[in-house]
Amino acid sequence: MDAKDSAPEVRNLKQLLQYQDKAVVSRMLVKNSAGSVTLFAFDGNEGLSEHTAPYDALVVGVEGRAEVPIGGVTHLVGEGDSLLMPANITHAIKPLGGFKMLLVMIKGEVK
Repeated sequence: MDAKDSAPEVRNLKQLLQYQDKAVVSRMLVKNSAGSVTLFAFDGNEGLSEHTAPYDALVVGVEGRAEVPIGGVTHLVGEGDSLLMPANITHAIKPLGGFKMLLVMIKGEVK
């Protein structure tokens, strides 16, 4: 969804997406040539396995907590926290119970 395709609207990220049993649920909020913004809700036993991405990604904790290993170093992300995951470095998302996060994918170099 491009921002130009919808009227401005205040949204509560905690309420915008609900947990589903044994699932990872996502909702794309913005997608354009510069990148994307996606909201995720992870059931307590679900996560994202170790992988790399070709772009920098910013994780913003919305609800709950998760361990986010990046290049072998584990970081704890909670509500209101942010963490930059650099491009081409292995990372994963390991929720500690239900966890909601906003993922901002940024195409190009972050300076």
